Amino acid sequence: MSPYTFGLTALGNWTYNMARGFGIQNTVNPDVFRGPWGGSHCRDSPVQTIRKCDCAAGQCHAKDMYIEQLKDLLRHSCPAKIAGFFAEPVQGVGGAVQFPKGFLKEAYEAVREKGGVCIADEVQTGFGRMGSHYWGFETHDVMPDIVTMAKGMGNGFPMAAVVTTPEIAKSMSGVLHFNTFGGNPMSSAVGSAVLDVLEEDKCQENCVDTGTYMLKELAKVRDEFQIVGDVRGKGLMIGLELVTDKETRNPLPADQVGDVWEDMKDMGVLVGKGGLYGTALRIKPPMCITKEDADFGVAILRKALQNHKEKNGL
Repeated sequence: MSPYTFGLTALGNWTYNMARGFGIQNTVNPDVFRGPWGGSHCRDSPVQTIRKCDCAAGQCHAKDMYIEQLKDLLRHSCPAKIAGFFAEPVQGVGGAVQFPKGFLKEAYEAVREKGGVCIADEVQTGFGRMGSHYWGFETHDVMPDIVTMAKGMGNGFPMAAVVTTPEIAKSMSGVLHFNTFGGNPMSSAVGSAVLDVLEEDKCQENCVDTGTYMLKELAKVRDEFQIVGDVRGKGLMIGLELVTDKETRNPLPADQVGDVWEDMKDMGVLVGKGGLYGTALRIKPPMCITKEDADFGVAILRKALQNHKEKNGL
């Protein structure tokens, strides 16, 4: 991986200790749970953060502050014209972090004012996982110039794609450009079959129904256990963050996170880990799961948390 690719990854503890890409800047992560600003009405989600705010209806102080920070970065740390802006509609490895409502739309406007293109990374959010929309960027009411996609595109088969505008695609015609695996007939057949199943089995609709149900059940777990600081997400793109306590929001030590994580695995449920401190449980199950499956997963999580509580005398 080149230093330039490393520069696109803002989570320093997930990368090797080496120089980053020249000319790449990272803005402050607009995380309404762990970031400097956030409140109880920021997210486009059935579940909000436990942080309180006094924002009036339709207003979001946190969004305004994060946008001002981005504009300050563009103003003082970037040249007069920039190349582009990368963002996931909901962060994946970042810990299923949701931006404040309206942030991405205003961010796109600021980037385009500086001559940059907007790139949406839909590797984890795309193909209906968000439930309400097929693409994550649609939940922010924006239209990117470039969209990257993979993973769910092949349902486990290794394939990916980049979609862009005719104007940007034409810019590649100045030199010979090809991909050894591009247009592979088997990959094309797999991708087409996945699209058919997503539609025929109503997977996107299930993400709304089962995902919302699971989020609300996980919110109950958050209220039961002191070490569950946050539940967030939309559809079946869900995160649950573990902390020492809800007041300080300090990250739970890695060994204790590992205990919960391994306990869940031993009892039959696999979840990912992510976030800056590796304390976010990333819950992104198959889009065909049922409410009974969700109940099983939540019950296993509750049992693992109870085991942790008893082990640590909490």
